[in-house]
Order: sequence, then structure tokens, then C-alpha cells
Amino acid sequence: MSGADVKKQLLSFVIPCYNEEESLELLYDGIISNIGDDYEIIFIDDGSTDRSREVIRALHAKDENVHLIAFGRNFGKAAALQAGFNSANGDIVITMDADLQDEPSEITHFVEKINEGYDVVSGWKIHRNDPMEKRLPSKLFNKVTSRLSGVKLHDFNCGFKAYRREVVRAISVYGERHRYIPVLAHQRGYRITEIAVSHNARPFGRSKYGAKRYLRGFFDLLSVAYLGKYYHKPMHFFGKLGLFSGFVGLAICVYMTALWVAGESIGNRPLLLLGVLLIMTGIQFFSIGIIGDILVDHGFKEHYHENHVRERF
Repeated sequence: MSGADVKKQLLSFVIPCYNEEESLELLYDGIISNIGDDYEIIFIDDGSTDRSREVIRALHAKDENVHLIAFGRNFGKAAALQAGFNSANGDIVITMDADLQDEPSEITHFVEKINEGYDVVSGWKIHRNDPMEKRLPSKLFNKVTSRLSGVKLHDFNCGFKAYRREVVRAISVYGERHRYIPVLAHQRGYRITEIAVSHNARPFGRSKYGAKRYLRGFFDLLSVAYLGKYYHKPMHFFGKLGLFSGFVGLAICVYMTALWVAGESIGNRPLLLLGVLLIMTGIQFFSIGIIGDILVDHGFKEHYHENHVRERF
């Protein structure tokens, strides 16, 4: 893609940063050398304690297309991305990490894929320049996420992505859900693809993410998987649980009744209490499912249809 092609669309770059003062100016130079004149670069300073904010202010002083969103403390990458998405005005929104591991020369490849008709283009770091203790857990995480979500991507963790503006307007990102933006977009019917990208070794500092992110991310994965499949039909989830629990409880109680008819004493048998408990639990699951369906029907019916409309005359 030529520079003239890129110029036809406003590109918004959303870049979260946390203590990346050495990298920011180099990243800025790399971005503007690979795009045209129609762009905005939004740096979200996520509570940095170094000079990151001062560096961004200096970039804004020489280029009014550079913008700063500064948090009072560290809220995490998801909150930073959401703040950037809320402020982005571009036809295409591109997210990059601020540590220079993403290669700015790949930007045109993302724009090409968007212009082919895709709504989300996710980067795939085939040759990842990170230590083994980060690569192995990430590989397992990606396999589990792909299996549970049904979205066939190799690299959910890659921060180098491109979106049509309507995608980032349609989704909400919080907790650790920034890893699942392609999943959230897929659940709303957007077209997802993946391209291989270069991954540079980190030239400055060290990673800000610890092992705890995988546990937090797994919990968010369960939430995303459930909401995507059952958000508009909660009875399909709770009804299955209620049916299973109630059936097992009923079978136990029938067995205990047969023993009672045969003359055995069952009043002090724990199995009888288990059967009654399972029946009551099944009724509660059914009740939750019915209440959930009533809420969906009453409060979200109109929004449900509007969220799935892609074109209207």
C-alpha cells in the first residue's frame, strides 16, 4: 500500500504506556515515517512514575496530532485502551504497545486488511522475542482461549491490532478483557482476521506484567465465553444446570423412597438430605433462568436487535 492510500483515511493510534519514557519519541518517529498526514496519536499514560508524561507533552508541543490522556494512578491496560477508544476519531483505530516491540513498518499491512473488508485485524507474533517463561504460558493461554471462545487466532495477547471505528464503539473493555477484544467483536458478528507481524526485542526497561495476569485473564475468559453465548438466553445455561441437579436429586429421592417402602429407616441418611438439596438447587437454577429471561425480554430487547444491525437505509 502506498502512502497516498494511507492518507485517504484518518488513522487513530491508541497507545497505552506505563514508565516507557525512553521509547515514546522513537515510537512516534517510527509511526509518522510510515503513514501520511491524516492521523492522530493518543498516548494514555497509565499512572507512570517516570518522565513519560513530560515526553508526551513535548511531542504534543511539536505535533498537535499527538494527544495525552493521563491517569492519576495505574489502572491497567484495559482501562487505558477504553479511554483511548472513547477519544479516537479515526476511520481505523490501531493499537500498539509503547515498548518498541511492535514494528511500525507493519502499519500499512493492517490498513490493507481492513480495506479488504475485515473489521478487526489481529497481529500474530510468530517469532516472539521474549524469554521462555513468557512464551510457554502465553502459548497455552492462546490455545485455551481459542478453544473456549471458538475464535481461531494464534495470538490473543498481541497488542498490535487494527479496528474499524464502529468496532471500538460497540464493545466495552475492562478488567483483563483487552486480550479478548477479537472475541467480543466476533460475538457481535464482526469479521476477524490475523496477520503475521515482526516482534522486536525490548530495547529499554522490562515487562510490566507478572504471572498473575494469566489467572485474572482466565477468569475474564470464562466471563466473556459465558456472556457471549448466554447473555440473551440465560435460561439455556441455568436451565441445564437446574435440569441436571433436579434429575439427580429426584433419582436419589426415588431410591430412598424404595428403601423406605422396603422397611429401612432413611430419616438419618445423609443421602436423603443430598437428594432434597439437589432438587431445591435445581428449582433455584430454573428460577434464576426464568428471571434472567424476563429481564432480557423486558429491558434489552430493543438493544439486542440494534446491536446486530450492520446496515440500514
